[in-house]
Amino acid sequence: QVQLVESGGGLVQAGGSLRLSCAVPGSIFNIGVLAWHRQGPGNQRAFVATITTAGITNYADAVKGRFTISRDNAKNALYLQMNSLKPEDTAVYYCAAAGLRGAIRGDYSYWGQGTQVTVSS
Repeated sequence: QVQLVESGGGLVQAGGSLRLSCAVPGSIFNIGVLAWHRQGPGNQRAFVATITTAGITNYADAVKGRFTISRDNAKNALYLQMNSLKPEDTAVYYCAAAGLRGAIRGDYSYWGQGTQVTVSS
């Protein structure tokens, strides 16, 4: 079973920064789209950011200008740099992978187990 593995979550004060990492199996690293999603308390899982194999990025409005998604092709790794964190960013963050068509439909085939990010006020 293909498994993505997130790391880097933790507790941070509002205004602080965290960097999440995701180890992506080589068999799916270039599948099309890599993404970060999050699920906050009482909320459904929601899109945060995506990056294609060509490096094209897209962000949810709530994180634009604060979060940066990137990928390291040599390490098969996906990252999410989160700056100016707010309490409303508190959530479990998941990395995911999909082909381009699946990503357009919001249908991601591969997921990690999630990493908790808690932002205190």
